[in-house]
Amino acid sequence: MIIRRAVVVAALFAGILTGAPATAAPDPCTAPVPSDTKPGYLVADPDCGPDGAPFTALPGARTHTGIRDGAAYRIEVPSRWNGRLVVYAHGYRGTGTTVYVSDPELRQHYVDRGFAWAASSYATNGYDVAQGVSDTYALVGLFREVTGKRPAKVYITGASMGGHVTGVAIERYPRTFAGAMPMCGVLGDVELFDYFLDANVTAAALAGVPIEFPLRPDAGYPARFAEQVGRIRTALTGTAAGATWSDVVERRSGGERPGFPAAFAYWNAATQGGLPFLFSLYPGLSGGTAGMAEGNLTDNRRTRYRSTDGWRLTPEEKRLNAEVLRVGRTATTGVPRIAGRPSIPVLSLHGIGDLFVPFSMEQEYAREAAANGRSRLFVSRAVRDVTHCGFSQAELRRGFDDLVTWVERGHRPTGDAILDRRTVAAASFGCRFTEGVRAAYANLPCPGA
Repeated sequence: MIIRRAVVVAALFAGILTGAPATAAPDPCTAPVPSDTKPGYLVADPDCGPDGAPFTALPGARTHTGIRDGAAYRIEVPSRWNGRLVVYAHGYRGTGTTVYVSDPELRQHYVDRGFAWAASSYATNGYDVAQGVSDTYALVGLFREVTGKRPAKVYITGASMGGHVTGVAIERYPRTFAGAMPMCGVLGDVELFDYFLDANVTAAALAGVPIEFPLRPDAGYPARFAEQVGRIRTALTGTAAGATWSDVVERRSGGERPGFPAAFAYWNAATQGGLPFLFSLYPGLSGGTAGMAEGNLTDNRRTRYRSTDGWRLTPEEKRLNAEVLRVGRTATTGVPRIAGRPSIPVLSLHGIGDLFVPFSMEQEYAREAAANGRSRLFVSRAVRDVTHCGFSQAELRRGFDDLVTWVERGHRPTGDAILDRRTVAAASFGCRFTEGVRAAYANLPCPGA
């Protein structure tokens, strides 16, 4: 099924030219329609947002919306188009069965600079990176078909899971894209789920509370785990063991870095599904899958847990590693991997206090790119923020503009040395590319600020 609409800003002035009143109002939102590719799914009206707000063209631009192959799409082309297209990959949206399309964070900036953009709802929800890659790549052909225009260059950007989509897409379709800008992205692919595992099993070991990792959780398991989490939190709150757990999570999420205590407090205060946030992401609650794999995606059999940075394990670290629950991977497919082999410029942004998709995802990609001799194609920028994807417009605009200059003129922009442990631990880390001061960093001013 195809639904296509176009909105031209010039039409707003048609009444002046014809004498008719210029009172054109957007069509009311229509109810979601059944997907023609995914049984049980509904596709929301692409001309409206989830809040019912109409999607209309920005001044000086024309929009196209519709539904194709079970996915809603939006396209916007400025009247003074520069021949470039940005495709946007959205992040994780839970496991509901209604899909919807949304605008990129830099929509206004793209149009102001003459860039067209396109976005897809994807045909599915959940952690379905493969579907996200397929539907985001399809936007390039859809753009040519709907607009009759052929872009000279295509950029791709994505946030959170959309960063995972971006990392996979540029390796799967290396000749399609000219530049990429993942934001708060899962560039370490399944390493994200290992991190969730690590946070939980180390907490349990330090608290002295045995936990399970059922490959097929029974109906009563969530309640049992919630009871175990209650005992874990009691044992860790305000104790030396709790301080050690914070140190372990810090190192598993990117290493010692400024503002981590505030980040740890922020994410420990957050809840989801009745559990403290990090515990709500325990892979054992879902049999170790992301809902997209047959079996367990996580593995910590060879992971060495540290709470310090010395050359050798301390006696306490040896005890932790001996007592922690070990889990082996049983699934090798289901969530696409990123090899760290970019063939185009990649400029990435990540919050150093993000503990949902941690800063270590950047480091994993940087290590793989270095191992593949591709470090020159990857620039990472650290931002002082504890939230997930909490970038300012100024930070995003600067990143995008620098990426464009890199692609179009060959001038590689500066970034942060994210694999240098001393640089990451320095009091000034994250200052260079952070615009403004977040509350969590108010007591950690940047030098010269």
